[in-house]
Amino acid sequence: MPVLPPLAAPLLRPHPRLPRPPPTAFPSWNCQTKSRLLQPGLFATGADVPGRGGPLPEPEQRAPLLLAALRATRLRDEESRRPDPLFIDPYAAVLLSLDVAHQASESLVSHLMPSAEHYRLTTRYLDDKLQHLISRSDNFRQIVLLTDGMDTRPYRLSWPRMSIVYDVSPGRIFSTAAQQLRGAGAKTPRSCVLFHTPLESPDLQEGLCKNGFNGNRPSLWVLQGLPLPSSSTFKSLLLVISNLAMKGGIFIGEVPHFPDWTAAADMVSEQDRLENLFFTQGFRVSFVLYENVAKDFGLDLAPQREQCGRVLFVAEQLRFSDAQMESFWTHFERTEEDADEEGFEEL
Repeated sequence: MPVLPPLAAPLLRPHPRLPRPPPTAFPSWNCQTKSRLLQPGLFATGADVPGRGGPLPEPEQRAPLLLAALRATRLRDEESRRPDPLFIDPYAAVLLSLDVAHQASESLVSHLMPSAEHYRLTTRYLDDKLQHLISRSDNFRQIVLLTDGMDTRPYRLSWPRMSIVYDVSPGRIFSTAAQQLRGAGAKTPRSCVLFHTPLESPDLQEGLCKNGFNGNRPSLWVLQGLPLPSSSTFKSLLLVISNLAMKGGIFIGEVPHFPDWTAAADMVSEQDRLENLFFTQGFRVSFVLYENVAKDFGLDLAPQREQCGRVLFVAEQLRFSDAQMESFWTHFERTEEDADEEGFEEL
């Protein structure tokens, strides 16, 4: 799928007599529906620093988010064992050791997860899209993965030199998974540095910035597995990304069906809502049909009722990030000061 062409944006030219606008108090983003079992970890820690981790609760005590992460891991492990896999995840089996051995897969069924066929297609599509974008351009060296806490892309994908990967996910799940992976000898490539920002952070935007995210550099954002219980939560996430991502940044992923959008009569109306939501936050978006993805891999995908509402997308940031606007204002003020000094010397 071709990358969306960038749109030219007019250079902002504020009136020289207008005062600089005060810093905007952007609202923090904190999912209020997270289970109490997912205790907040450190505000923003390097992924190679041992986290709180520890054993996971017994199955009957497990939160829905943990069950969804385990089911996704099981699907990746099952796909890796197929004779003709769409992808191979050598670390999924390591994470499944966190689960009860030979636990019935039915116990991991969750409404938070797509069907097995759609999940494997989405994972392969996002893997390919991510690798294509970072390999064909030297710009994307900041990658933000919005995950369920057990995403193994930092370990199993190839990363260019100087890549910085930020994982945003539930803190307890990520810490336990990272501890298990380290115990099995899993390491990120030397070309890649991995940082984690807990989903429970009181301010997600500030947490990413404290980990070194730079809004004056291009970034690539990938959404798969991050808990999004409502459309308002997704809207808040889009606001955070819009504030942080430099103009021209790319956001790819899968949006789940939102329960508060059940009034939508059909798929078209739901996509219209999503398109408007992206647009109001400064993104141009295009949607990708699962059937077309399946055809690209030579597969047939039967329509499934439970899949209604899930959408694959590719979006481009059309606005300037907060950091870009800050740089603009700094440059503008310096220009004004230099002009004032020159005028004073002439007098």
